[in-house]
Amino acid sequence: IQEPEEKKIALELLETEQAYVNRLHLLDQVFYTELMKEAKTGKTVPEEVVKMIFSNISSIYQFHAEFFLPELRKRMEDWNRNPRIGDVIQKLAPFLKMYGEYVKNFDKAVELITAWSEKSPPFQELIADIQKRKVCANLTLQHHMLEPVQRIPRYELLLKDYVRKLPPQSPDRGDAEKALEMIFMVAKHSNAAIAEMERLQNLWVVYQRLGLEDDIVDPSNELIKEGPIQKISTRNNSTSEKYLFLFNNMLLYCVPKVIQVGAEFQVHLRMDVEGMKVRELKDTEFPHTFLVSGKQRTLELQARSAEEMNDWIK
Repeated sequence: IQEPEEKKIALELLETEQAYVNRLHLLDQVFYTELMKEAKTGKTVPEEVVKMIFSNISSIYQFHAEFFLPELRKRMEDWNRNPRIGDVIQKLAPFLKMYGEYVKNFDKAVELITAWSEKSPPFQELIADIQKRKVCANLTLQHHMLEPVQRIPRYELLLKDYVRKLPPQSPDRGDAEKALEMIFMVAKHSNAAIAEMERLQNLWVVYQRLGLEDDIVDPSNELIKEGPIQKISTRNNSTSEKYLFLFNNMLLYCVPKVIQVGAEFQVHLRMDVEGMKVRELKDTEFPHTFLVSGKQRTLELQARSAEEMNDWIK
C-alpha cells in the first residue's frame, strides 16, 4: 500500500533527527569532551577557549537526544493508531530559542579554531585525529559545527511540507499549523540575531576608521550613509575634500588623514541630527550643493552629482 504523503514527511523528520542527534553527539561528547580533557591535563589550549568554541552545544545535544528524538520516535511507532506530530513540535519550538546563542557565537567559534590551531600544534593535532575517525566522514570540525545553524530552517521546510500534505480533516491539522507558526517565529528570531551581529560588526569597523573616539562609540548607533563630499569655502570660493558619516543620531564631518596610520579620518565636527535642517542650494558656480545647518554650525557641501546630492538630502 502507498504510504500517505504526510507520513513520509514525518518519517523524514524522524530520520533526519536521528542523524542530527548523531552529529550533536559527535560535537558534544567527542570533540568538546576530548578537547576539554586535553585542556585540563595538558596545556594545549585554555579551558575557557574550548568553552567559547562550543558555546551551549551541550544543552542543545541533551535536549534533542533525551527529549525531542524519543518523543518523535514514540509518535511514529504509534502513527497508525494516532497520526500526529504537531503537539511534539509545539513542545520543541520554545526550546529552539537556545539556538540564538549558538548561532550568534558561530563566527567567533570558527575564528577561535583557526587562531588556536596556528598557536597550538597539539590542539590542531587532536582535532585532526578526531577528524580522521570514521564517524567524522572526512568532514572538518567547522563543517560539523555548521549543522545546528542549519537545523531550524530545516524544521521549517519539513513542517511546511507536512502541513501542505495533511488532509483537510486530519486530527493533526490544528496542532501542526500552530507548530509551524511557532517555528517560523523562532527562525525569525535567530535571523534577527544574525542581522544584529552583522550590524555591530560593521559599526565596529567604522569606529576603527574614525580612530575610536570614545564619545562616538555607541552600540545603538546605526550607520545610514557615508561618503566623500566637497566643502565649499565662501571666503575664497574654493572647495576641499571632506568625508561624511551619517548615523541615526549624528552627522560626523571628517577630514581624510594624509598619513594613514590607524584611523583613516579625523572627526572635525559632530552635528546632532535632532533639529538639523537640510536644503538644496541653487548655486550656479557650484552645482549639486546643499546646506546642512544644525545646532553646532552650518555647512555648505557639494556632491559629485545631482543624484548623490539628492541621496544625501533624503
